[in-house]
Amino acid sequence: MRLYPNKITTIVDAMVRALVEAGDLEVSDREEFKTDVTSVLKEYLRKDRELTERAKDELERRGLAYSELFRTKRALAEAEDFGIGEEALQWITSQLLELFMQSAHVEEIFADDPTIRRKLRDVLKRHMQADDDVDREVRRHLKHLQENTQAFEIEYQRQLELVKRKHGLE
Repeated sequence: MRLYPNKITTIVDAMVRALVEAGDLEVSDREEFKTDVTSVLKEYLRKDRELTERAKDELERRGLAYSELFRTKRALAEAEDFGIGEEALQWITSQLLELFMQSAHVEEIFADDPTIRRKLRDVLKRHMQADDDVDREVRRHLKHLQENTQAFEIEYQRQLELVKRKHGLE
């Protein structure tokens, strides 16, 4: 699962529909509420990029192969109690729930935490699923190549860029 920057507006609008228009939250200023939710999603992206860069630096410092990037990034994320991959949904929903409790723009919360968390997770999962869909589409184009070969990796990256551009994900 991956959060794409250009999907943030769509995700925020879907969250407003799922929570505000459904009557689970009452907000005083819808636009300011959207700005608050957007800030949480952008902070997730910023922190994720920061961890990726730190993991790359760690690989270089320790002389490890690039294939260790995800493992190194996961270790850094766990040390900072930050969610990546499937745990991203949990981290983002927790941050949003905290925001709702503290925001001056949320007048009243009518639903319980598990209900709000489930609705947030559903919206996020639906919009962050694009990563898995993109991977399936790219692999359909690469059936003629054997996986885990250099030719596959090179062509995978090339096809990935094309598919992302096609769907407006970059």
